[in-house]
Amino acid sequence: MGEVRDLRSRRGTPPPLLDDEVVLTAERSAPRQARHWVMRAVADAGVGGTSNQVIELLAGELVSNAVVHGPAGEPVRVAVRVDGPVVRVAVTDRGGGVPQVRHPEPTAASGRGMALVDALSTAWGSAQSPDAGTTVWFEVDTDE
Repeated sequence: MGEVRDLRSRRGTPPPLLDDEVVLTAERSAPRQARHWVMRAVADAGVGGTSNQVIELLAGELVSNAVVHGPAGEPVRVAVRVDGPVVRVAVTDRGGGVPQVRHPEPTAASGRGMALVDALSTAWGSAQSPDAGTTVWFEVDTDE
């Protein structure tokens, strides 16, 4: 089971401006690598300003979660798609966890990542697959 896809015909619609992915290793440097890769990829597709910064931040948060909560040293796939004004980033790791929005105490050192994703994205979700692990995704509408 994977993500739900729109199966309606897309004939006559332009192809996405960007549909690419990178595979990183679940290690401490992965969130930084992912942020920089996503930032450059969406900028090359014409997404700039605040939208680019939000997308960069949220991508880093999802990869950080994959590194912290997924199996160490395993692959982490980061996919980005720019389809008109909508940018979608999906992060897949081999872990089996389900992301949760938490509201930690102000003095807590961590636990705010999914709250940021929830607050700053247009939409987000997750899907689990027995053979592929967990995919967490978000979308940002750059027209807003």
